[in-house]
Amino acid sequence: MRIGVFGGAFDPVHYGHLILAEQAREQARLDQVLFVPAARHPFKAATTAAPFDRRAEMLRLATAGNPAFRVDEIEKDRPGPSYTADTLDELKRRRPGDELFLLVGSDTLAELPTWYAPERIVRAAGLVVMARPGHVIPDVAQLSAAIGLGHDEYFGLCPIDVPLIDLSSRDIRRRAAAGRSIRYMLPRAVEVYVGEKGLYRGKG
Repeated sequence: MRIGVFGGAFDPVHYGHLILAEQAREQARLDQVLFVPAARHPFKAATTAAPFDRRAEMLRLATAGNPAFRVDEIEKDRPGPSYTADTLDELKRRRPGDELFLLVGSDTLAELPTWYAPERIVRAAGLVVMARPGHVIPDVAQLSAAIGLGHDEYFGLCPIDVPLIDLSSRDIRRRAAAGRSIRYMLPRAVEVYVGEKGLYRGKG
């Protein structure tokens, strides 16, 4: 199977995430997309407002209607930061017959050489890259050189077009904290869950 791996804080998951995942599934011909919530995001630890279990439950609510979407809690009990390289290696160990593809934005792709063990990431998975305004997608040779791969090492890079949806989890948290409407920014089931559990109250 061709498996997309979509990692992030998902704090909370919103329609932008879901649209991105569906377009990646369709355009990159993926059989399944795994949503992998970070337990301890190496770059966003200070801004993760909701506990892991709450974020995972919101993902399950958001993806319940799509049989190609799955939530994988692989990072829940692992100590230390949730590094993408470690997650991909573990997924490959668990799914030896599957082909993995990491979903990233073109803005994030430019930072890939600075990530923890980027060479392990591209050896474990192909890259499905969503174009972002103002961020050119580098070619494979340039990226390979920046990561430090050998001249004979290449990896798959699949650019896709995604509708530009200007939503952010941070803005949704701020709106929820201020008692403002977050309707139509995220699935109704997630919106109700946020209200019932009192998530993000007083948190920006």
